[in-house]
Amino acid sequence: MSDAGQENLKTDAREQGGGIDFDELMRKYDTEARFRTPPGWQMTLLTLLAVAMSCFHFYTAGMGLLPAQKQGAVHLAFTLALVFLLYPLRSNMPKKSSIPFYDFIFAIMAVAPLVYLIHQIDVIAMERSGLPTAADIVMGFVLIAFLLEATRRISNPILPCLAIISLLYCYFGRYMPEMLSHRGFNINRIVNHMYLGTEGVFGTPLEVSSTFVFMFILFGSVLEKTGMGRFIIDLSLALAGWSTGGPAKVAVVSSGLMGTISGSSVANVCTTGMFTIPLMKSVGYKPFFAGAVEAVASTGGQIMPLVMGAGAFIMAQFLGVSYIEVAIAAIVPALLYYFAVIVQVHFEANRLGLQGLPREQLPKLIPLLKDKGFLLIPLIAIIYLLIAGYTPLMAAFAGIWVSFALSWLRRETRLTPRRIMEAFEAGARGSLSVACACACVGIVVGMGTLTGLALRIAGAIVSLAGGKLILTLFFTMCASILLGTGLPTTANFIVTSTMAAPALLQLGVPPIAAYMFVFYFGIAADLTPPVALAAYAGAGIAGSDPMKTGITAFKLALAGFLIPYIYVYNPILLFIGATPLDMVQSIVTAMIGVFLLAMCTIGHYKTTLMWPLRIISLVGAVGLLDPGTMTDAVGLVILIAVHAIQTARSRKRGEA
Repeated sequence: MSDAGQENLKTDAREQGGGIDFDELMRKYDTEARFRTPPGWQMTLLTLLAVAMSCFHFYTAGMGLLPAQKQGAVHLAFTLALVFLLYPLRSNMPKKSSIPFYDFIFAIMAVAPLVYLIHQIDVIAMERSGLPTAADIVMGFVLIAFLLEATRRISNPILPCLAIISLLYCYFGRYMPEMLSHRGFNINRIVNHMYLGTEGVFGTPLEVSSTFVFMFILFGSVLEKTGMGRFIIDLSLALAGWSTGGPAKVAVVSSGLMGTISGSSVANVCTTGMFTIPLMKSVGYKPFFAGAVEAVASTGGQIMPLVMGAGAFIMAQFLGVSYIEVAIAAIVPALLYYFAVIVQVHFEANRLGLQGLPREQLPKLIPLLKDKGFLLIPLIAIIYLLIAGYTPLMAAFAGIWVSFALSWLRRETRLTPRRIMEAFEAGARGSLSVACACACVGIVVGMGTLTGLALRIAGAIVSLAGGKLILTLFFTMCASILLGTGLPTTANFIVTSTMAAPALLQLGVPPIAAYMFVFYFGIAADLTPPVALAAYAGAGIAGSDPMKTGITAFKLALAGFLIPYIYVYNPILLFIGATPLDMVQSIVTAMIGVFLLAMCTIGHYKTTLMWPLRIISLVGAVGLLDPGTMTDAVGLVILIAVHAIQTARSRKRGEA
């Protein structure tokens, strides 16, 4: 299909969206999108500051990092300055407003303690470790105060409130009930731990944010400027647009591919959904179903290797393993998740009698790959470098250079100096919320290490569950989803991995399975009513009821809620303790189980599935998802029985 034809197809899809203001939709559901765009020299200043931030990280990634605290301090200094200049005091202030004078003052005051720390860090480490001066305490207090305000502006008040409660607990611990009490710490000790130590603000989360995470965000921004987003949608159309219910499968494929380079649920919904949701509606899908499909597919991007969410990099650091080990462990669960969504949209299309798009309106796969297939090479290069043993930092650095070089193969993909500046600006802006969340949640983690609360919470969860693993998993799931309704995914993962995952470790769960469990359910909060932001963003584009869309998204993502339980009990799906034969058997039977689960949730296979058969299908799905010969045999018997019954019913219906 010609470029003009593709543009016409996309224009039609946007028109079917009812003239929605997608920028306003992003601002409504994604707090990161509520930045201002001031006029004149102020906008130039913001651009230069953002580009300088990306240049700093790009340079240190290639030429050598600063010592961890200095690297983190520079990273946080850029972050706080940009947040106070970009994000207004109140989120409802006009987007085009100028930056008020007090935000310039706030930006300077927020950066001052970080400049002080960079200047004094060697003296603090060598001469007065553990003995802070009055100036150290004042600077630490100022940094914490402005960090809390910056996090509130770019995220929401819940994470800063959690950090404030943590600080108060450090001070007033002696007055707490016996199970939570500790001897209490004075302000000097608390500020020293949070500001000058490596277990507070400048702990592992910020260290990872200032290195791996920033570079992968920058890599994603560079790829976007080469036209990767448009190529992904065209590739998805070529692969799946012609099939039964094609537009919904396009949504699943494109959002999954987009998620491998962006890792943001709401942002994925508002970018790919702008195109896929109107297309789904145009072929006959109900608006609430179209919005739900896009939400589920976009949210899955955070569990889909290559990039996944920022939490995956932090998980690797917590586990003390290479990032590629985390990515490999995530492959099978992520593929099962997406396979479940594709099968469900296929069954829904069959139920409604929907067809795909005419092939003549779709891009041709081979010409498309010949023309722009080279855009996939940077992703392939990063995978190769990670497998070869290079650090994620160096892999992302090399991937950016490969993108620069390959972009010049086509005029429309060429990364000119202007486009590079735009990519570097977008990369810096995209990192701000992660950096603030990592620094702020570092206070919560620091509270746990200072007071020993983390271990006590883990013990309390195990005691509450009576030592039973299934109840411990359930309580951990509830905590992850509850925290996920108010915290960004990265912050949620850090808190739950610090407070709740140790409970699973106490019961003998393999570390990577325990951390992956809380990671999955923290992400699942974006699809879990009553606060399902990804689903609500999809509903906004589809023009459907938000709650109905959220409930439908929850049903479509049901496999994502079951699979974590399965790999905790039998971690073969994470490549732990599995022979090749065991792995093949587990993957094949799990896919069949997902097939049965899709029958249950949609209620259709060849013809309408009656409720007793839906319940039996659910039992068979769980049996097949759980790796094991006996459970697989039960699941297969149920599948054969359901297939036979539904085939007979379908024939009778056809004869009638």
